This record gives sequence, structure tokens and C-alpha cells, in this order.
Amino acid sequence: MRKITFIGAGSFGFTRSLVRDVLTFDAFRDVEIRLMDIDSTRLAYSERAVRKIIEKGNYPATVKATLNRAEALEGADGVVITILSGGPDIFRNDIEIPKKYGVDICVGDTRGPSGIFRFLRTAPAMLEICRDIEKYCPDAVVLNYTNPMAMLCRYIQSETKVHMTGLCHSVQGTAQMLAQWIGAPMEEVTYTCAGINHQAFYLEYKWNGRDAYPLIREAVKQPEIYNKEQVRNEMFLGLDYYVTESSGHNSEYNAWFRKRPDLLEKYCTHGTNWNPGKHAFILNEYFEREADGKWMKDIEEWLEKDDFDLARGGEYAACIFNAVFGDHTPYEFNANLRNFGLIDNLPQGCCVEVPALASRAGVRPFRVGSLPDQLAVLINTSARCEELAVEGCMEGDRRKIFHAVLFDPLTSAVLSIAETKQMVDEMFEAGKDYLAYFK
Repeated sequence: MRKITFIGAGSFGFTRSLVRDVLTFDAFRDVEIRLMDIDSTRLAYSERAVRKIIEKGNYPATVKATLNRAEALEGADGVVITILSGGPDIFRNDIEIPKKYGVDICVGDTRGPSGIFRFLRTAPAMLEICRDIEKYCPDAVVLNYTNPMAMLCRYIQSETKVHMTGLCHSVQGTAQMLAQWIGAPMEEVTYTCAGINHQAFYLEYKWNGRDAYPLIREAVKQPEIYNKEQVRNEMFLGLDYYVTESSGHNSEYNAWFRKRPDLLEKYCTHGTNWNPGKHAFILNEYFEREADGKWMKDIEEWLEKDDFDLARGGEYAACIFNAVFGDHTPYEFNANLRNFGLIDNLPQGCCVEVPALASRAGVRPFRVGSLPDQLAVLINTSARCEELAVEGCMEGDRRKIFHAVLFDPLTSAVLSIAETKQMVDEMFEAGKDYLAYFK
């Protein structure tokens, strides 16, 4: 019997879908699912969902929910981490303090001033979890879904011995989107994608072995397709390669789209699948759902349903577990791992997102070589800011955090050095209850 543990299991959507995927493999039909969270209400909802999935599938699997992390981790073969450090008020500061200074953030969970301070809050909690993994299940395959992905993986992979791989669904999700645009069945598409999390690019995208980029260029000329992803499509037209993460996210990772009201109106308001022009879209939606209890209503509605699907979804996690300690069917995916000889023109040791193979031998990344120069310039800026932020975190050095924010492309397009320093100081003050480890 294999044991798979979910830390942060109160993340209802992720836990529900990943458990469903795990149970589709014959090797895991009798798996022991362990759910752990610090929020007993959310944990109870996830336990009910998992029991419902097990019952509907008539699986011989078992589930155990606990508030005790050691109990959840003891002897686990696989661990999934989906945590959020800090409540809604501190999350609001991540967005609203930069906004006050003119840095208009859309999501704020990955990089830039918001992503960096989210990382600084989350890193100590993530380190505690991974120290427990070293103690209670040192050989476990650890899959992280928590953002900011690159900085957290870089930090944990350098500070601990856990076998952690970072996962993001944007790679396969965007690949499927592009296939739809050109009318290609996904099973006939192959690609090579590399860079850093949320700023990885399809270096090759082929349909039945032939370059499909000419078809993508033709598709993007159609207004109904161009307007679905205005920011990413503009980046594609300018950089010649397609980026993985959504327009909302990518609009805040560079200096091109959010530094002036007219650019926000032109590129970020009317046609991006969801509206990154609306200030703090994700934050506003989150607070609305929290305030009126809609998240609980949505969960209760799902728990009352009998017609949900047990078919495997598109996330990587279950397939990786199956490859390493299930039936050992090899599985290729994109992993977030440190850059030791993987991408030549990105910083050595930074966290990169590259093709990898999961098998009985574990997770092994593939060497990519050099990125096209124009991509390397863009990605190096983000990667080096992330390196500064991680070093600042490990050393408790506020000055390095200031420098990490100072060179963020959107921040530096909007603020002076003095203004950036003032903003960073204010963010430190707002988050001081979580950042006592800084000098």
C-alpha cells in the first residue's frame, strides 16, 4: 500500500482533482490518502470530497485527515504541497501597497514586489514542512504547487535534501490552447518548452513533426484569437516564441503593458480571457468569495452532486508518482529545478522550468542549451531578481530584497530608486509579523 500526503489539503479544488487523478492508476487503487491542513473547516471539506470520490469509484483506498503534520508525513511515498502563508489582510498589502506607488499588479503571486514578499512570508513555513519531510519520509517524492514557484523551489532545493520538484499547469495548458487555435489534435503535437516558471517559452512546437509556428502566426492574425490573449500574443509577435503563462500574469512580469493607463486600457482590459486590467482581479474575487461565503456554497454544491467525472485530468502529479513508485511507466513533463548545466544563458543555480523525465530512477531533467538571445535577456532579469530575493531571504538581508524589487521590470518602469526604497520599507513594515528573521 502506497501513502500519499497532501500538505495544505484544505485547497479544495487541487486536492479533489489530484486525488481523483491518483486513483485512476491501478498501482494506487488501494492507496492511503493523508490530508493535512491547519484549517479544520477546509480540511473537513476536503476529506468529505475524497471519501466521495473513493465511494463513487468503488476504490479500496483509504483516507485519513489530520491537523498533525508529523502524523501525515510518517512513511509517505509522495507529498503534495499546496499552502498559503498569511491571511487575506496581508495578501491585500502585497497588492495595494505597490498600487499606491503606481505599480499596478494583477495577480502578484509569482514575482515583482508582491511575489517577493509572498515568498518571504512563505519560505519559513515551507522550510519547516521540508524539515519534517527530511525527518519522517526522507525518500518521498515531493511535488510543490505553491507560488511563488521558482523562488520557493530554489530556496528549498538549496537548503534541504528533499526530492522536491515544482509543478505548474501552464505548460500543458498553453500547449493545448495553441493546438486548438491551429486545429491540431493534442496527441499529434510535440514541443520543447524551457525558461523559468511563468516565463517559459515553446522553443519548438510541432504538429506531426513539422514546425507549427507558421500556423500559430496565421491564427493570431484572426481578431477573435488575438483578443483572447492580447498580452501574450503581442509578446509572441515581438519575441517570436510563445510564453506559457496567461496574459494577466505576464502583463506584470515586464515593462510593456502596465506602466501607463493607456497601455492598461489597450492591452489589459478588453480581451484576455479574464480581465487583468481590473485592478487586483484575483484579489478582489478572493475577497468577494470570502466575504459572502461563496467558497463554502460552491463546495457544498459539489459535495451534493452525483454526476462528477472520475476521468484523469491534465495535471502532472499523479503521473509522476506513478512513474517513480507506481507501475513505473516513464512520464515526460516540465519541472522546476535548479539550473546546473540545463540552460547555458541563465544564471547557474537559479530555478528553471525545463523538460524532465520521471521514472523508477526519480526525476531527471533534460539539458536545453542556450535560449534565443531575446528570450534570455527578458528571463535573465526575472531570474536574477529571484536569485537576489532568495539570497536576501537566506541571509536576512533587507538590502538584497530592496535590490531584487528595484530591478523588477514593471517596478523600475514606474518608480525611482527612492520611491522603490520607500515602497519596500512600507511592505516590510506591513508584513513585520512574518518577517522577524530580517535584520
